[in-house]
Amino acid sequence: MTRYVTRAGLSVAEELATLVEEQVLPGTGVKPEGFWGGYDRLLRKLVPQNLALLEKRETLQAQIDDWLVARKGQPWDGEAYRAFLKQIGYLVPEGPDFTIGTKNVDDEIAVTAGPQLVVPVMNARFALNAANARWGSLYDALYGTDALPGAPEGKSYDPKRGAQAVAWAAEFLDLAVPLKTISHAEVTEYRRGGEELVAVSPSGVHGFKDPAAFVGYREEGETATYMLRHNGMHIGLLIDPAHPVGRDSPSGLKDVLLESALTAIQDCEDSVAAVDAADKTAVYANWLGLMKGDLEESFEKGGKQMTRRLAPDMALLSPAGEPMSLQGRALLLVRNVGHLMTTDAVLCEGEETPEGMLDALVTVACAMHDLKKESGPRNSRKGSVYVVKPKMHGPEEVAFAEKLYAEVEVILGLPKNTVKLGVMDEERRTSVNLRECIRAVKDRLVFINTGFLDRTGDEIHTSMQAGPFIPKAEMAGAAWLQAYENGNVDTGLACGLQGRAQIGKGMWAKPDRMAEMLEAKTGHPMAGANTAWVPSPTAATLHATHYHQVDVFARQDELKSREKASLDALLTPPLLAGRNLTEEEVSRDLDNNCQGILGYVVRWIDQGVGCSKVPDINDVGLMEDRATLRISSQYLANWLLHGLVTEAQVEEALKRMAVKVDAQNAGDPSYTPMAPGFDGVAFAAARDLIFTGTTQPSGYTEPVLHARRREAKAKASPQ
Repeated sequence: MTRYVTRAGLSVAEELATLVEEQVLPGTGVKPEGFWGGYDRLLRKLVPQNLALLEKRETLQAQIDDWLVARKGQPWDGEAYRAFLKQIGYLVPEGPDFTIGTKNVDDEIAVTAGPQLVVPVMNARFALNAANARWGSLYDALYGTDALPGAPEGKSYDPKRGAQAVAWAAEFLDLAVPLKTISHAEVTEYRRGGEELVAVSPSGVHGFKDPAAFVGYREEGETATYMLRHNGMHIGLLIDPAHPVGRDSPSGLKDVLLESALTAIQDCEDSVAAVDAADKTAVYANWLGLMKGDLEESFEKGGKQMTRRLAPDMALLSPAGEPMSLQGRALLLVRNVGHLMTTDAVLCEGEETPEGMLDALVTVACAMHDLKKESGPRNSRKGSVYVVKPKMHGPEEVAFAEKLYAEVEVILGLPKNTVKLGVMDEERRTSVNLRECIRAVKDRLVFINTGFLDRTGDEIHTSMQAGPFIPKAEMAGAAWLQAYENGNVDTGLACGLQGRAQIGKGMWAKPDRMAEMLEAKTGHPMAGANTAWVPSPTAATLHATHYHQVDVFARQDELKSREKASLDALLTPPLLAGRNLTEEEVSRDLDNNCQGILGYVVRWIDQGVGCSKVPDINDVGLMEDRATLRISSQYLANWLLHGLVTEAQVEEALKRMAVKVDAQNAGDPSYTPMAPGFDGVAFAAARDLIFTGTTQPSGYTEPVLHARRREAKAKASPQ
């Protein structure tokens, strides 16, 4: 039972009030009475506007539903549909050309292209791992994954496997920082001569093709670090002839250190299961620890007690011998929740208040500790706070976010536009009006991002009444998706994001399939994205190699002249359009999606795990969060609505797949099986998501998940 204290007329959960007043505010110059009084005024001013925006979502959706139902069975008329969307205000007029004016943006966002991690900030160990993923061992990333063919033999170091990694890395170095006349595989010594780094081989001394690539060093006896830079990303040559790997290397090279996760989103949203005041307080406490720099987590690994802390900056000398340092951690952004959900962490007149508003005030207040640092490691050296804002529908909602964070700056006494915003382009009304969405935050914008899963979920929900959708596996090849991905880049470049902000791409969902990722994910920088999401620090290190293969900013220059993505294609839903599926195709997709829904939901509801590697129906581990759940549940709701499957078939598939999911989790002692009773809260949540999918707001999963998770927590801890 949550206990409340009164603050400025608001009922604030006691644990949240304690965190804010005893840990967040001291040192910021903000007094508790100013904080809570400002928040009370913010709520009374903005909550009615927030509710009106949510009501407009529902009104527009109802109008679209009616239009589609009235034309059921008729050929798709894109011209009429576009005219209708303009008429109801779903499609808004575009204003004149403009360029974003965001200032004080850190280089990791503005001028350097590289990988981005997304991690649940509610898990301190994961949050620290992501923050410390700025640097990664290329040898380890290759040696321990399927990036190389085969696998290590035995539990100790396998020299043959090590030689594979060394050879792969030498080819990479030849591409990124080549020597003038030889391969890195031929080097017998790396040697610093004055301000120049050279390589020695039996044939002589060789310089680098680009001598300016050498930017720093550290030498201690026989060990050394030589730092190189290419396409803005750093590569460290680690020399240690006494190391097992260095001993086998003629040059003493023990490892290649890659700058990996330039940025990391610490997520309060889709990857966490935060449903009440206690959960929200835990989320905020971890973010505060990251901003103060004192977050740590102790755990047992291999029978040993370990403590993880934030990595220090890397101290080096410049080629001229002057002290220099490189950032030791990823630049951290925080993803707040969207405009829809409310929280019991703060009540106003007995009612829950918008969760996104609380996120805005508390997470920015926490970040003030970083802004006020005068020495030691900092997150933003430019004095900015980076917030990613998801699930906004169209320019009005983005403009509302602009208003919200401006109010937060006033409450906290921060200069205007201290808070920078990332806009998730994952709702169709945002995609088709992206230029005007960007205009609404043009002096704060630092990030736009395409997300296949949430965007597909919204595509299905928006066009739910148009007809049955094509099989989910075919969605990625549909015309609308290519228009979406290209249109995002086209619009970002047209609005001047190049050199000022990130244009991002979505997640690689298979953390154990690194060879496949190395082949496929080079497509993201080639698409003009100067960042893309990865599921782990190891994946960040491997994906970093793509930003040496592709000069993203040069690629963006090439893309500026291409034909702009088609709005008509973007507005054409991927429907079956009279195509008949076989019973086998329907049954396979039904089982696949029921299994995926159950595999994710059972951990979310029973264990409070918001993001994890969930085995699919073929036992391939996939990174799942609420976005993956949204598409699967909306997809089955669509097929159910249009009669491709019956309720009885769905019920049967859920029970059949529950048995499979139970078997997949048999080794987890904390797991609660769903079969044979099929009467648990998690199984009920999966049913709700499918059978009420057409009526869930925008097809979101949060209302069902939050209600069922609270129910599960109440049953586990009855008062």
